Amino acid sequence: MTANPDSALVGRFHPSPNFEPRRGAGVPSMLLLHYTGVESAAKAIDWLCRVESKVSAHYVLDEAGFLTQLVREEERAWHAGQAVWAGETDINSISIGIEVQNPGHELGYPDFPEPQLRVLEALCRDIIGRYGIAPERVLAHSDVAPTRKIDPGEKFPWARLAAVGIGHWATPAPVNWADAGIARDAAGPLVAAVQARLADYGYGIEVTGGFDPRTEFVVKAFQRHFRPDRVDGRIDQSTLTTLERLSAALARRTTTV
Repeated sequence: MTANPDSALVGRFHPSPNFEPRRGAGVPSMLLLHYTGVESAAKAIDWLCRVESKVSAHYVLDEAGFLTQLVREEERAWHAGQAVWAGETDINSISIGIEVQNPGHELGYPDFPEPQLRVLEALCRDIIGRYGIAPERVLAHSDVAPTRKIDPGEKFPWARLAAVGIGHWATPAPVNWADAGIARDAAGPLVAAVQARLADYGYGIEVTGGFDPRTEFVVKAFQRHFRPDRVDGRIDQSTLTTLERLSAALARRTTTV
C-alpha cells in the first residue's frame, strides 16, 4: 500500500494490513461515522492495525483534530461488520469509515471536543465532495448495525454537521416526557406504519406489525441519530413526528435532485 494520503487533512499515513479490494462497483457511496470506544486514538490505531483484530477503518481522528489514515479510500476497510442499509448488505464495499476518538458509553462518553469536530467537518466535506455522497448516505454505525452498535451515540452533533452540508436532518419534535409511547410486544397498524417508514428510509427492518426486539433496536438507533433527547426505543409522538419530518424532507430533496 502506498503511503500517499487521500486527503490533505491527513497528518500521517499508518497503514493497516486489514483491507481488500472493494467488491461490486467499487466506488464509495456512503460515509459511515463511528466512535473508537477505547481510551485513546493511539490504542484504537494499534488495534485497527493488528492482523489478528480483523478490523480497520480508513481514518482515525483524535480529540485534538490530528488525522491518521489507515486504509486507502479505494480499498475495502473492515469497519462496518454485519450491517445493512437500504437492502445493501456489503456496507464495507460501498462506504468510507471514519473512527472518531471517544471512549464511548462504557468509559464515560464525554462530549466531542471542538478541535476534533472542526477537522471532522472538513474531512467529511472533502470526502462528500470527491464522491458525491448523498446527505442521507452519511450515517452512524448504529444506523446500519442497530442490534450490535450504539456509536457514535446521542452526543454526536448531527445537527451541526447537517448545517454545513454533511448528512440529512430534520428538526426533531420536542419530547413530551409524559408520553410513554408504544413499547415492546405491542402490535397493530401504527407499528406496521412506523416499520414501513423506517424501512423506506433505509433501516434494516421487516414490516410485521409487531413491536419485536429488532424493532426496538432500530427505533433506538433512529432516536440516537435523529431524536437524541430521549433514547428509549419507544414509539412516542415525538419519535413519530420526527420520522415523518425526516421522510418528508428526504422526499422533497430527492424529487428536486
